[in-house]
Order: sequence, then C-alpha cells, then structure tokens
Amino acid sequence: MRIFSAGHHDRSSTMCKKGIRLKSVLTFALLWAISNSVYSQDKKYQYYNQVWLAYFNQTRFGQRWGWWTDLHLRTKEDFFTNFSQSILRFGLTYYLNDDTKITVGYAYVSTYPAEGHKEVTQPEHRPWQQVQWHTRYSRIRTAQYLRLEERFRRKILNDSTLAGGYNFNYRIRYNFSFQAPLSKKGFQPHSFAFIVNDELHVNFGKQIVYNYFDQNRFFIGMGYQPSKTGQLQFGYLNVFQQLTPGNQYRVINAARIFYYHSLDLRKKKAQ
Repeated sequence: MRIFSAGHHDRSSTMCKKGIRLKSVLTFALLWAISNSVYSQDKKYQYYNQVWLAYFNQTRFGQRWGWWTDLHLRTKEDFFTNFSQSILRFGLTYYLNDDTKITVGYAYVSTYPAEGHKEVTQPEHRPWQQVQWHTRYSRIRTAQYLRLEERFRRKILNDSTLAGGYNFNYRIRYNFSFQAPLSKKGFQPHSFAFIVNDELHVNFGKQIVYNYFDQNRFFIGMGYQPSKTGQLQFGYLNVFQQLTPGNQYRVINAARIFYYHSLDLRKKKAQ
C-alpha cells in the first residue's frame, strides 16, 4: 500500500503545471521557428495596417450537441481605410466531453476588392471540420484546435467581372491559445487576463505550387471578462502570409478586437 502525503500531492500538481508551461513554450517556439524560416528568404513584401473585428459564439443546447457561430470584418489599410474581408461562419458541434468537441460547418467569405482587381469582390465557399480541446486550471487556461478547410474561391475574369468556376485547395489550421489571469481571483467576472495566441495555416492540393506555407498569425494582448459567459480580447496581431506566386509576402500589423460568447442552455439538474 502506498501512502501519499499532502506535500507529495502539491509537488505533483506543481510539476504538472510546469510541464504544461514547458509544452506551451515549446509549441510557440516551433511555430515561431517555422514562420521565421520563411521570413529569412529574400523576397518581396507588402505591408498593411488593419483592424480585425470578430464575434464568436458557442452555444451548447444539449449534453452532446451545440452550435458554433463567428462573424468577422477586417479593414484593408491605414487601419480605417476601406474593408478587405468579411466572414460568416457556422457549424454544428458534437461534445465528446466538456473539454473536447468536434465541429463541422460552412463559411461564406467575401474578399473585396480581390487581390489585384480593384472593382470586383471575390466570394469563397468554405466547408470546414474541426476538433477543439481545452485545458483548465485555476491559474492557467489553454485552448487548441485543428481545423481542415475546403476552399472554393470564385475565378476572376477581369477587374470588374467574375468568371465561371472555382479555384480549389485544402488548408489545415492549428491554433494554440494560452491565458493567465492578472488578479488573485482568477477567471472571474470583471477580471483581466494575459493572452498569447498563435495559429499556423498550411495549404495543400493540386492547385498549390509555391505556397504550401500559407500564413502565421501571432497575437498578444489582454482579455476582459464582463460576465461568466463572455470575454473581450484586444491587442496586437501580426500576420505573415505567403502569396500564390511564392516570391511575394504580405505582412499585416493589426489591432485585433474579438468578443467570445459561450452559452449553456442545458437544464440544470435539481439539487
């Protein structure tokens, strides 16, 4: 028979948290190394200053089922000049448990004006599938997802006219988010948290030739929790993207303001 003391339990808990922190550091280091390896090439760069706005909603209406919605609007340059893209994304979620879920859905994307075409908006149809998982502790939270997208982007005939048919490719996205509260009360209403997030995008498919690496998005900022069901995130976003020709890159410095809203509509069991 093994007898474990309270001190042994505390040490085990401390070692577990240190292990999570180490994994977080290694994950960010790997994503950062991949991004920097592409940066180091002698290529042509386009620079933009933008604002990214978004609303995310995850509503759980049963023990196993829920609904995903996120809406995006992005400016094009000089932070407030014109718009570059809007996204409407929806999905049906199946909960394996409280911390792991699978979602399948559809997104409609409008890129306006499309790259290199000043008077035409390019529509995109984007089915997607995703597995997402969370890790929660009193002082640390992480969230990760692995997403597969099928991108059907409308072909463009000239500066003012869409063509028939679509360009198609697959894209994989891996997202890792780390949060730590900035007060002793932890993740409670009216509290702030420090947030670091990184997302890597990789293209593949027959039509992908030069840009298997699509982009990396690195975010650092703050989160404010106005209630138990919502969190407002704001901070700096850096996007580094390789364009279709392969020798051209886009660098976006953006102010990112996202609101995350989670609802649980399940009936509470009587005590």
